Amino acid sequence: MPDTNAFGHTFRDYDAESARQKSVEEFYRMNHVHQTYDFVKRMREDYGKLDRVAMTVWECIELLNEFVDESDPDLDEPQIEHLLQTAEAIRKDYPDEDWLHLTGLIHDLGKVLLHHKFGQLPQWAVVGDTFPVGCAFDECNVHHKHFKGNPDYLNAKYNTKLGVYSEGCGLENVLMSWGHDDYMYLVAKENKTTLPSAGLFIIRYHSFYPLHKHGAYQYLMNEQDKENMKWLHVFNKYDLYSKSKVRIDVEKVKPYYLSLIEKVCISIQLLKSTSCEFVNDPKCSIDVSVLPRKAEMVRPSSFT
Repeated sequence: MPDTNAFGHTFRDYDAESARQKSVEEFYRMNHVHQTYDFVKRMREDYGKLDRVAMTVWECIELLNEFVDESDPDLDEPQIEHLLQTAEAIRKDYPDEDWLHLTGLIHDLGKVLLHHKFGQLPQWAVVGDTFPVGCAFDECNVHHKHFKGNPDYLNAKYNTKLGVYSEGCGLENVLMSWGHDDYMYLVAKENKTTLPSAGLFIIRYHSFYPLHKHGAYQYLMNEQDKENMKWLHVFNKYDLYSKSKVRIDVEKVKPYYLSLIEKVCISIQLLKSTSCEFVNDPKCSIDVSVLPRKAEMVRPSSFT
């Protein structure tokens, strides 16, 4: 694993002086203030309809050429580069785990929410580390101090250790801050993907750094979560440490990944989206124009 990121700093160093340090902190200020329990419920209800836009997986990948993740202190390349770097690094070390190669390719596809066809949500509602809402914000969250501006911070219903949850309830029953992770998870489930549960777990929780890096919120996990976490830890080092300025030859690797996309499930090629770009559309209840901007592992069964 490399010692430094594309800017010469250690990975995920949010205090290092760099050209992106101030913008990254401002991103997290906005994120922590506005990601409330009620906000997440509304976004899940609206975007969970998946009824506005349909396109292939590869078309979505190409859309990501237009975006750079403002929350990422390690890379300022278009997102398609990160997807391919992750997938190819996994493919090299785990040649027989084709489900993991594909998971690496599509894990960040939910970032199409930044595109006008998918609602053009502000970055704070799409990217960044994720965390549970509806319970206390753990202090290991990046830039935790900014949660003090979140209405849930002082709400007695949400600011205790368990909040609205029960111990061992399972992460699938926990609302996570809204963003590309949860959106892509919803899309994959709706399209009846044949990815194993570990793949879906990786998609939904790969940005949940408070858990898989710091061990926070483990009291919410059930046994299935603990088993899937083993694969998330494997995946995470590729998601993080594959980031570099080295470009991938897209046309060379494209046929392989297109074959995996078809193998997963033909219907997952249609990514449907609730697009709230038309703020006067009565079907859309969220007016995005008012959103502020700125161990030994059990091998999952191969998908067929």
